[in-house]
This record gives sequence, structure tokens and C-alpha cells, in this order.
Amino acid sequence: MKEVSFYGAGFPYTQIEDLPGRLIVLEGNDGVGRSTQIRMLHRWIEEEGFGVIDTGLARSKLTQDGLDKAKSGNTLGHLTMSLFYATDFADRLENQIIPALKAGFYLLSDRYFYSIVARNVVRGADPDWLRKMYGFALVPDIIFYLRADVSTLVTRVVNTGFDYWESGMDMRFADNLYDNFCTYQNLLTEQFDKMAEEYGFNIIDANRSPEEVFKDIQDQLQCLLDE
Repeated sequence: MKEVSFYGAGFPYTQIEDLPGRLIVLEGNDGVGRSTQIRMLHRWIEEEGFGVIDTGLARSKLTQDGLDKAKSGNTLGHLTMSLFYATDFADRLENQIIPALKAGFYLLSDRYFYSIVARNVVRGADPDWLRKMYGFALVPDIIFYLRADVSTLVTRVVNTGFDYWESGMDMRFADNLYDNFCTYQNLLTEQFDKMAEEYGFNIIDANRSPEEVFKDIQDQLQCLLDE
């Protein structure tokens, strides 16, 4: 039986003794290729004979509609958005992630609370306060940090267009999406780099092709599948 651990007190009203499933997290900047890797991993892990479920930020039934409306209107302050995302994460953890792990699924998470912390710190939130707030978070079995240069991110995002939030336009670092994106993503990278050592991220060079990135993840994940 593997040990179940949290970053803090966990859920005080939820007793968890065993989670036979595995929580696999992919982190990294916007446009780094997480979604592509999640799709490839999902197919591969299923072919290995395991049940797989995907999850990601802002997918809680409790908060998804509210978050979408808040972001489309750009009306909420940074502290309110922080608490909104924490509510989303807590609801998904309790009602999606933990039940899936109890049932023995391999759960692929496209981002975890680390992304929320990075975004909020860049917007001026206190790092210690954020880490304490997410003390209910379950420690994943493995965390992959897809790290790419901002110049690489730009080449991948430019074809689909720059998103307002992914470019950090609410921060107004510049008067255009391109320059704002570069500044914002560099600041996010600084936060991810700090958390990489703190939380034990497995750093993957994501400047390469999706196939090369996937091979690296595959090699490091194989030992988890063999347990």
C-alpha cells in the first residue's frame, strides 16, 4: 500500500487510507505542448492495460461557468480570481481526482495547483499565503515540467493567436499581445523554475519535437507503470 500524503493538512473531513491509482501531472507554460503530451500519454497508458482519466484547471462543475464568465468579462480582482481557482481545484480534487485514484485509475492532470501559484505570484499574491492555502492538495506520484524557451512558445502560439489571459494582458506589461506574452511567460518560467526544486519536478526539455518529448516522459514514467 503506497503512502498517501498532502502538502499540508489535506481535507480534515476526508479520511484517505489507500489510493491505488496514480496521479501524473504535466506542468509548464502556455503553448508548451501539455495537451499534446496528455493525448499521447492517455493512448499509451491505455495500451499498457490501465484505465486512464484526464483532468485540468477550471473543469469543476461547481465553478467552470463562473470562471468562464469572470474571464470573459475581465471584471474580478486578482485575489478573488485566486480564491475562485482554489475553489475549483478543491472541488475537482475531492470529487474527481481522489475518487478516480480510489478506483485505481491513472489520472493525467493538465496543470495542477502549481500553475495557479505561478500565475498569482506574478500578479502580486503572497507566495507563502498561496502555498498554505493549497495545503489540502494531494502530492502527485510524478510531476513533469515541460520547459521551453519563450522564443519556442511564441512560434507555437502565433499560428493560433495570442489569448488575452495567456498573454497576461490584464497586467499591461506592454501595449500589444506579442510583447506582453513574452514578458508574462518569462515571469511564469521564473516561478516554475523556483518550484521545480521545491516540489521535485521532473524537467523535460520541451524545445524539441512532440515525439522526442514524449519519449523522455515515457522512459521516466515506465517505472511507475511497472510497480
